[in-house]
Amino acid sequence: MKIKNHIFSLIIVLLCVQQLSAQSVKDSAFRILMVGVHFSGQLPQKDLAKRFGPNLSAGANFTWKTKHNILFGVEGSYFFGKNVREDVVSSLKTEEGFVIDNEGYPADLRLTERGWNFYANVGMLFSKLGNNPNSGVFFTVGAGYMQHKVNLYDASKKVAAVKGDFKKGYDRLSGGFGLTQFVGYKYISNNRLANCYFGFEFYEGFTKSYRGFNYDTGQEDTQKRLDVSIGFRIGWILPLYKRTKDFYYN
Repeated sequence: MKIKNHIFSLIIVLLCVQQLSAQSVKDSAFRILMVGVHFSGQLPQKDLAKRFGPNLSAGANFTWKTKHNILFGVEGSYFFGKNVREDVVSSLKTEEGFVIDNEGYPADLRLTERGWNFYANVGMLFSKLGNNPNSGVFFTVGAGYMQHKVNLYDASKKVAAVKGDFKKGYDRLSGGFGLTQFVGYKYISNNRLANCYFGFEFYEGFTKSYRGFNYDTGQEDTQKRLDVSIGFRIGWILPLYKRTKDFYYN
């Protein structure tokens, strides 16, 4: 009987603590460290659209929200896709449009997009349109780095022209300084059951080729590029914050 009473008392205490934390989140803005993962669908623009079509992106971010709803964060993303518009192996193709392997047969040579970026950002959250003082419409701006290339995958490993380091003459590896902007809505629930955000992301990369010479054209690649990408992102958040003077949780 005593054990049952202790268990019942513990449940009551836990419920009370949970209620306190919920009221704290609901009633006042405070400092929160937010760890998040995100997924995006993106549309390339400018020079990037000449090389790639629509792509997907996945990544992670860390954001510190102050009690005045100012945001500081870092984020990184890996983007990828199958829509390669620039035919970097055109010089290897026959009149019928095939790349021939070492044995004289049509090769299974696949071209895909691969890239990544990393940014530090700062922003502001406006809680008047939110479900509590820690949620609402927000925006961020940031600066960092962007890199991308055409990935050549020789499934049968029988195309000597793209074997080993020869691949670098076709992959168009490019990178450089980048800017980013984001506008969306951040939702921090009162009961910790659902925490997420969504919105529109914008990237601008001021890139150039890291190879300097393309085998397929036989020319130097010294062009300065403006690689722009626009996307829609959804993300999940794990908020870590102090709930009262005496209790901490994540």
